[in-house]
Amino acid sequence: MPEKVLVTGGAGFIGSHCVLALIEAGYQPIVVDNFSNAVRGAVRAGEGGKPESILRIETILDTPIEFCELDLLNRAALEALFDKHSFSAVMHFAGLKAVGESVQEPLRYYRVNLTASMNLLEVMQARGVRHLVFSSSATVYGEPQRLPIDERHPVGSCTNPYGKTKFFIEEMIKDHCKANQSWNSVLLRYFNPIGAHSSGLIGEDPQGIPNNLLPYVAQVAVGRRECLNVFGNDYDTLDGTGVRDYIHVVDLAKGHIAALKKLKDNCGCKVYNLGTGVGYSVLQMVNAMKKASGKEIPYKITTRREGDAACCYADPSLAEKELGWKAEFALERMCEDVWRWQSMNPTGYSKKPAPVLKK
Repeated sequence: MPEKVLVTGGAGFIGSHCVLALIEAGYQPIVVDNFSNAVRGAVRAGEGGKPESILRIETILDTPIEFCELDLLNRAALEALFDKHSFSAVMHFAGLKAVGESVQEPLRYYRVNLTASMNLLEVMQARGVRHLVFSSSATVYGEPQRLPIDERHPVGSCTNPYGKTKFFIEEMIKDHCKANQSWNSVLLRYFNPIGAHSSGLIGEDPQGIPNNLLPYVAQVAVGRRECLNVFGNDYDTLDGTGVRDYIHVVDLAKGHIAALKKLKDNCGCKVYNLGTGVGYSVLQMVNAMKKASGKEIPYKITTRREGDAACCYADPSLAEKELGWKAEFALERMCEDVWRWQSMNPTGYSKKPAPVLKK
């Protein structure tokens, strides 16, 4: 029997690609999600409305996927799920993730992200599940003190409540692993995931105005939005715009499979960056998407956003050394896959026609 892996937040952008990768690697993912950032698909005979992303993975792989609509804040429901299944490990993606929203609603972010994670850790402990892969973020590093950023870079000087929740959850996991030597956890600090599955059937579908650059650029290219705002062109970079490390979401998913295998080594608590080690500016990304889509992408320069760093890119060498993982896809492929997803799904997972939206 394949090992069962609980995937929290498995209907989201990164979670769904990891669900697909888990099945391809021979695992049996059990997916939970509360639809806070996912679109409900059509109801099929004999089952409730699964997320559209999960239904599409079932189509891609021609296999059923077990899904449970569940909020991790519901402790009793989480305990019932663990009583039903014997999990070998957990991949934890669930949580609120919009940086700007976290600044406006910090208490909501602390309550949801921290309480959900604490519930999960406590139920895992009570049910004897000791293996965890946690979806963390490069935001835990705050303003870069040196480049490239390796795992020894100082953490905790986060510039927003979202980043602080990731840092606090990391600290909870580290402390718990220290107190419980039988636990093994891998904390994966993502840089900037983009791209989509090569089928064009699953990809990033932000609910509302995109918080990240590439989904916004793609929506401009497909005609959903009029213009891209470029926040600042006076940074000390090659063209004055901010530079970031972008990683293909399929590469990211493969990193999670490598992390899952690492847990079997009784690794304790380990931390790895998942990035390419290469930085691209905002305008370089705009030009790459223009080439991939064949569309004009109008943009206007506006003032800098508070808290934005000039440059941020990873040193991913530790993941290559200890996980045997390295990002494979270059920028051209990332943008081609973004455009295939967006052009095939101009309104994302929704079937409704979308008007051009103005900011």
